[in-house]
Amino acid sequence: MSHPDPQDSAFDDVASARQPDATAGQGRTGIFLAVLLVVVLGGAGLFVSGFMLGRLQALTPGTGESRQQLFGPFWDAYNDITGNYVGEYEENDLVDGAIKGLFNALGDPFSAYMSRDEYQNSLVSLSGEFEGIGAEMAVRDAEGNSCESISPECRMTVMRVIRGSPALRAGLLAGDAVLAVDGESTLGQTLDEVIPRIRGKKGTAVLLGLERDGQALELSIVRDVIQKEDVTSEVLADGRIGYLKINNFSSGAADDLEELLRELVAEPGIEGLILDVRDDPGGYVDAARKIASQFVAQSPLYWEQNARAEPVAQAPEPGGVATDPALPMVVLVNGGTASASEIVAGSLQGHARAMLVGTTTYGKGTIQEWKELAGAGGYRLSVRKWLTPDQTWIHGVGLTPDVVVEPPAEVPAGVDYVRDRAIELLLRDVAQPTPAPAGLLLEVAA
Repeated sequence: MSHPDPQDSAFDDVASARQPDATAGQGRTGIFLAVLLVVVLGGAGLFVSGFMLGRLQALTPGTGESRQQLFGPFWDAYNDITGNYVGEYEENDLVDGAIKGLFNALGDPFSAYMSRDEYQNSLVSLSGEFEGIGAEMAVRDAEGNSCESISPECRMTVMRVIRGSPALRAGLLAGDAVLAVDGESTLGQTLDEVIPRIRGKKGTAVLLGLERDGQALELSIVRDVIQKEDVTSEVLADGRIGYLKINNFSSGAADDLEELLRELVAEPGIEGLILDVRDDPGGYVDAARKIASQFVAQSPLYWEQNARAEPVAQAPEPGGVATDPALPMVVLVNGGTASASEIVAGSLQGHARAMLVGTTTYGKGTIQEWKELAGAGGYRLSVRKWLTPDQTWIHGVGLTPDVVVEPPAEVPAGVDYVRDRAIELLLRDVAQPTPAPAGLLLEVAA
């Protein structure tokens, strides 16, 4: 059964038709993990077909005649283990280990076998859905610094309430302090200990004890299925610049972006747009195509190429909200920009629709297919490459920004040098339109 590839916690890969994109650790490691998620819905034949059928003497049922000799040593080892090993083992574990070995032998960090639980958990995380109340929370002190545990000085605070969520309908507000959950105090606990008590099955209720503006109150909230809000927006520069931030290319990201983009473009004073895909590991490839189509009307948005064919152009969907080049754009990128987010950034840069500002992106140029194996777990397999509009493969290289801005190691709270530079560039272009830079412009923020 094929599944779309959403984004990996690190980076997602790119896929089509509800395919997610999976693309490093906090830093390069986190990106590496995130990059793992780009997927295709299609169904390539499985190399292991017949692999689990027994080998009887010279023949291995299910294995092609040309591969009898190739698989002989495997079945000799398998039969020796099952017939003579004196320790304890589970045959399912042998099969899982053998399949995992196949993918490890590829040497591809984006192709891997997963157990049943790992596979299902990955799909859930990629979908961007969970059951809960629909609010983001953090433990902060009065100055806004993060704390490890909840105390009178460090309170568990609602940072954002997701649009259309049961929390919003019940009246929960950003800034509310959560003092108790179902009558039990949160003092002395960590965020990871409290959040599971707030989340729960759809249709069940949770009672939150809150403090708002110095007043105590209680809210009963009925849990539901929540779609993570992976796209946010705001208006900057005294109403002149519209800003959109994509955290992940989840299943609902494209629709959310279109809705917020329409609202921004409708603002009477908007003179430019910033699209921020920094530290975005990617997700669904079809989400990347839909989002790029909001800004680019020319084909190809990008190219896809499988193992045996020439590259195929991927055309934009019609009706993009902000395809007019008279509305200047900047895309913010960094080393955490990977997979599906690189597809969007590469498309906008390749068609001169936007300048890229920031640092070189991660460089994930493959698309993974996710499949479930009957009686076992599932896997992701790199089955396609994606190329920029001029057919450049950025795998392992990344996209080079038009304006390179290296933020200092220590950034004061509330300061975003890269975004501030993007605002400067946009307002400059509004005052005196100029073509995108022909070469690289290096800047170091101080």
